[in-house]
Amino acid sequence: MTALRAAVGAAARVRPVVAHAARLSSSELVALEHLTAGPTGPAELARLLDVSTAASTGIVDRLEERGHVARVADPSDRRRVSVQITESGRAEVVSLLLPMFSALQRLDAEFDEEEREIVARYLRGATAAFETVAGPTPVRRDV
Repeated sequence: MTALRAAVGAAARVRPVVAHAARLSSSELVALEHLTAGPTGPAELARLLDVSTAASTGIVDRLEERGHVARVADPSDRRRVSVQITESGRAEVVSLLLPMFSALQRLDAEFDEEEREIVARYLRGATAAFETVAGPTPVRRDV
């Protein structure tokens, strides 16, 4: 439990540090994180961020001004748009998180498949325990 508490505490500090380094709000950073999985509609992005559609529009506007996202018309319905991350947006997130990803990859390489399964089972259980308080993690509906 002590190690899990330390890991969760360290993980909780990552997003604010990265957002500050990138000169982004936490919501803007989380939006970019969601958009790395693929384009999404503005209403779906608002749901994933747990903000109003008006707030989501402001987040997208600010990210678009910085060149980190683009609004793209749906080819089958020009009234619909999707928001997609640009290369500069992806580069912003990846460059700041790369040291952490590299360290996690090195750590993962130290385990064999059986050990990885044990760790994964524990982490799935820990996630379920967190969700008893926070509710389920939102999933993308438009993918």
